[in-house]
Amino acid sequence: MGLCAAVAQAQSFDVASIKPHPASGDNRILVRMGGGPGTPDPGRLNYDNVTLKNVLTKAFDVKSYQLTVPAWAETERFDITAKVPDGTTKEQFQTMLQNLVASRFKMTFHREKKELPAYVLVVAKGGPKLRVSEEPAADAKKDDAPPPPSNAVRAMRMGKDGFPEAAKGRGNFMMMMPGKARLVANGAPIAQLIDMLSNQVDRPVVDGTELRAKYDITLEFLPEMRNMPGFVPGAGVVPGAGPGEPGGAPPEGEAAPSLFIALQEQLGLRLEPRRAPIDLIVIDHLEKTPTEN
Repeated sequence: MGLCAAVAQAQSFDVASIKPHPASGDNRILVRMGGGPGTPDPGRLNYDNVTLKNVLTKAFDVKSYQLTVPAWAETERFDITAKVPDGTTKEQFQTMLQNLVASRFKMTFHREKKELPAYVLVVAKGGPKLRVSEEPAADAKKDDAPPPPSNAVRAMRMGKDGFPEAAKGRGNFMMMMPGKARLVANGAPIAQLIDMLSNQVDRPVVDGTELRAKYDITLEFLPEMRNMPGFVPGAGVVPGAGPGEPGGAPPEGEAAPSLFIALQEQLGLRLEPRRAPIDLIVIDHLEKTPTEN
């Protein structure tokens, strides 16, 4: 077990605001975690409707199962904006997030390593059912517009399957509704799929496939709503929408398969249970109300 520690105040955002997120009044859960290094808006952090667990998984670059927080830090939601200094690296950005939570919520934490249950992703009997991505032409790469901002789902038209209609062949995202989830990864290595699967199961996922290409992947399955990812979730049930209508619950007899069955049937892959040593972060203290902006 590591020693209890507070984050060193070495790097911070130029200006930061943290406010409680106002209640939406409907059943939708829309989370936005935009901005920062490597995004179309590197100089501005814009987080809407996030929990502190959402923020800390980003700050420490860990999965949800690697982070232990007080129960309220998984339910209380905030809107956070901040100005990111020019030239900030990904590592510096993560430190700034840690410092922000430490200064505003009085966070302290320690690190541990434990052997925990895990899954190994392997190729199922019969071989993989993955479509290898086609490399886009150089001029297509140049002219391709950046993906839409993560809050664009607000303006998306709902399709007949109950999901927002997303740009085809672009980006990686997860959309959820009661009874069905859709995972999409375009031009993605297996590591990208594993990263997305890790958000959907209760234990780490390790690569055992030996697959080295990049793939265009679509996977539809029955989600565990408590495992909804914090960066790009889809819309929930639309008030007044009936079964099978856009935004409504899936029609009777059309329930999606479990993640494990969907992986094998749709992608020719399988999750095998194992045990593995896992690095953990335990949050020892957090104030429920942040200090004033």
